[in-house]
Amino acid sequence: MRILLVEDDALLGDAIQAGLKQAGYAVDWMKDGVAAEQALGSEPYAAMVLDLGLPRLSGLEVLSRLRSRNMQGNAKINKQLPVLILTAMDTVDDRIKGLDAGADDYLAKPFDMGELAARLRALIRRASGTPQPVLQNSGVQLDPAAHSVQYRGTIVELSSREFSVLHALMLNAGKVLSRAQLEEQLYAWGDEVESNTVEVHVHHLRRKLFPALIETIRGVGYLMPRDKGG
Repeated sequence: MRILLVEDDALLGDAIQAGLKQAGYAVDWMKDGVAAEQALGSEPYAAMVLDLGLPRLSGLEVLSRLRSRNMQGNAKINKQLPVLILTAMDTVDDRIKGLDAGADDYLAKPFDMGELAARLRALIRRASGTPQPVLQNSGVQLDPAAHSVQYRGTIVELSSREFSVLHALMLNAGKVLSRAQLEEQLYAWGDEVESNTVEVHVHHLRRKLFPALIETIRGVGYLMPRDKGG
């Protein structure tokens, strides 16, 4: 899953980026509101962690423009993107302003990294229409919090990117995801995109789990069929 982090404090931003990467996310870190707006117009994200006290354009302005779609960009802009406000401004009035502007959740500084990751997981689940904390499909169980996968009760060891591909496919069971869509969830800005990486990860997932888990839709992408109770 790819996250947009918008935080102007260098030390805190670096710590959050490292913590989210350790939790399995690809993270794009922007340090001001204008850069955040440009990123939202060019890349798809699973969620955004947004500070309010930003230079050039405030966090509330970024959020308001996102929700109204009153920003420059392309079709990748998702005005329903889950947004978690992260700020030192923690008065009731500040919380009300943030939530009224369209925030989905609010976390005050200082905070616990584990709580931030848990809140992000909850936001992403709700946005995908999957309220259960553990994803299940065709005998596969994926636990985002524990970063673990089981198949029919047996633990299956996956690499970080294999886990990310499986997570994206399970969140979108019944929908075809293109190679580009999967790559966009695997890599943050500055990461080197490996050749045929998605094909390799899909091959490994089929081998480690079972061949029919992921279907190839030629010329389109990859599909995990929705569980029919098996």
